[in-house]
Amino acid sequence: MSQSPQHEFDELNCCVIVPTYNNAARLHEVLLGVQQYTHHIIVVNDGSTDNTSHILHQFAPEHLISYPINRGKGYALRQAFDIAWKAGYEYAITIDSDGQHSPAEMFRLLDCLKENPGAMIVGARNMTQDNIPRKSSFGHKFSNFWFRFETGIELPDTQSGYRLYPLEPISRIKFHTLKFEFEIEVLVRLAWKNIPILHVPVSVKYEPKETRISHFRPLRDFTRISILNIILVCITICWILPKSFFRKLNKKGIQEFIQNDLIASHESNTTKILSIMLGIFMGISPFWGFQMIIALALAYAFRLNKVLVIVAANISIPPLIPLIIYASYKTGAFLLSSASSLANDQAVTFETIQHNILQYIVGSLVFGVLFAILIGLTSWILLIFLRRIK
Repeated sequence: MSQSPQHEFDELNCCVIVPTYNNAARLHEVLLGVQQYTHHIIVVNDGSTDNTSHILHQFAPEHLISYPINRGKGYALRQAFDIAWKAGYEYAITIDSDGQHSPAEMFRLLDCLKENPGAMIVGARNMTQDNIPRKSSFGHKFSNFWFRFETGIELPDTQSGYRLYPLEPISRIKFHTLKFEFEIEVLVRLAWKNIPILHVPVSVKYEPKETRISHFRPLRDFTRISILNIILVCITICWILPKSFFRKLNKKGIQEFIQNDLIASHESNTTKILSIMLGIFMGISPFWGFQMIIALALAYAFRLNKVLVIVAANISIPPLIPLIIYASYKTGAFLLSSASSLANDQAVTFETIQHNILQYIVGSLVFGVLFAILIGLTSWILLIFLRRIK
């Protein structure tokens, strides 16, 4: 390095956050390592009951947040981010107090930040090492899969605690989690704000099983993370993906969609047509609130084009919903000889549908199939035409 380590932290206006809970055995070593490079340190004593307070008294960090009851890692980080932002810092590196990470590798994160100002940077561990705990390996794969589903971003280590955070966007986001799952929530919400999510490789050192300290409780914490992912997936399907699609709905966006997703894809015409038909059917089907989730699940199961399924399923946008319900109701009236005369001479409302639910369900399923076939045939002709032009 051509300049002092402290100067680099000053230049980037960056601090280091160390959340700790009953890790006195490793805390001294971690803080000693961090202090070699910067005095911009914020420590959060998350209700420790061991010798943590004595160690912190020896080091006297720049900012110390301490409270008597353990609140969780997410709560600790949120408190530290708030203090750091109010203190004037623009970035914060978080490093766990269990000694897994080398403080010297903070400069890998800083070097990446210099090339990508404003980015969120994750220190990605090598999770193929022999001494990686089994629960960490499973959680790592589980978390990476759902993060990619929710954001479309491939990140090799979504559970790493060694990170560099941009504080300005974090200060504008309202978070809802307090435990380990916060580190997933913050990544997803930053990605939804179009903050670049990058990663750099970092080393990791796991203690032998006999001496290893972990506050992660598999059943309890996996349950919390699973519930969070269910919520984030629902938000992704019902809001993030449709919003992203309609933002691109201009002349250039439509051209890119036709070229990249409809024409130039490596998938066969059959796969594309089936994807469109599935999306249309699900958009009309009576599974309101679950249409997108079911559609994507089926798309994954049958290896269809997820983009085309989502686009086609958006036939149920608010302006078209009354027309879809009316057409479904009319179809049900035609098919069921016992159908209410309401279908012929009365207005169709949610109250009337409630009293004639069978007519609506049967009608929507049949109308969905018929309309999907019609759109599928039209798309097949259009696709052949477009590919011949190309």
